[in-house]
Amino acid sequence: MALTPDDVVTKQFQHVRFKDGFDPDEVDDFLDEIVIEWRKALEENVELKAKLAAYESGATPAAESAEAAPVAEAPAPAAPAPVAEAPAEAAPSGSATATAGIIELAQRLHDEHVAEGEAKRNQLIADAETEVARIRTEAEAKQREESARLERERNTLEARITELRNFERDYRSQLRGYIEGQLRDLDEKSASTDSTPVSAIGL
Repeated sequence: MALTPDDVVTKQFQHVRFKDGFDPDEVDDFLDEIVIEWRKALEENVELKAKLAAYESGATPAAESAEAAPVAEAPAPAAPAPVAEAPAEAAPSGSATATAGIIELAQRLHDEHVAEGEAKRNQLIADAETEVARIRTEAEAKQREESARLERERNTLEARITELRNFERDYRSQLRGYIEGQLRDLDEKSASTDSTPVSAIGL
């Protein structure tokens, strides 16, 4: 399917995520210039083809007929036809070359645009993966540090609990010994009072 200027005007490109790319307005202005020159080339091509067809059919264009009317000899105007035929054939070739160059330029701009977008995307993905790895490493290090801190606190609390239990046991033992000693003293005093004679008391 042949490419036309309208195809360039109506062409819609997909937006590429994570890319800066070219300035869209600048690209649009440049494409507008391409379309204008392309249309001129196509019009010249059509015009030259019409002239070529007229020369090949033996007819004389209207402009040349008007110039040749005052000439007395009728066969003379047919002579320049082969001379004019060479530029007419060369013009379409130049137009086709210009059209091919425009298409190649547009394709190159498109390829550069896509390549830049892919490079930007790959760079963003690589940066994101690096950031994820960094965050994961920091989180794991923080988790290890927090676990070590909690383990130290647990060991400290367990040692404190053991210390308090030993203190409680020693305190109970000392208190029991003190109370038992007081009870023995009371028993001894009571026994000595019961064994003392009444005369010794002074009654």
